[in-house]
Amino acid sequence: MKAIKIAIDGPASSGKSTVAKIIARNLGYTYLDTGAMYRSTTYLALKNDLDASKVSDLLDLLSQYPITFQKVANDQQRVILGDLDVTEAIRQPKVTNQVSWVSALPEIRQELVAQQQRIASQGGIIMDGRDIGTVVLPDAELKIFLIASVEERAERRFKENQEKGILTDFETLKDEIAARDYKDSHRKVSPLKAADDAIIFDTTGVSIDSVVDFIQKKARKIIDKS
Repeated sequence: MKAIKIAIDGPASSGKSTVAKIIARNLGYTYLDTGAMYRSTTYLALKNDLDASKVSDLLDLLSQYPITFQKVANDQQRVILGDLDVTEAIRQPKVTNQVSWVSALPEIRQELVAQQQRIASQGGIIMDGRDIGTVVLPDAELKIFLIASVEERAERRFKENQEKGILTDFETLKDEIAARDYKDSHRKVSPLKAADDAIIFDTTGVSIDSVVDFIQKKARKIIDKS
């Protein structure tokens, strides 16, 4: 039975990470949160007052402070930058609102995509992001592109922030999500878009369990045939 590669793409708060983690656990696959890698890089840039003109400095910092993941209880992962746990820090609004310009830097994308492809080379992996099916894993056996209304995605992010004790205004969240959609889909390098062979799934009003069930059925059909 072949271990396949699964790519899940989509805009912010479309449910990618939540769904990917559950499916990885159910299939016994490795889950790689590519968004956390770009957030960690953004965290480095902000902490060191670097802008887009200091890409070489940012690449040097990435080599000094490698991004790794640690599994903890309940199928959760901790994000480690060098030896610092940045799991919560990279989810703060300051990082969220700056990650688009960092992730649009060609040199940064090249470095992180290379890292992601090395990790995925053995198969048995599920990745979520914005360019997994188009750039990182163009050979993935299953590609899913999740979408949802801005209103619903803002509600999801608002609830997540409340649970984490992050104070945010709902209307502000809606504006920020819409702005990030625009930035991500209009950037020159690896823009947010569905791969030609991706299955597009609108998760508006759909439960997480239903999304998981849909994707797992598609995956198992491919796995059983291999």
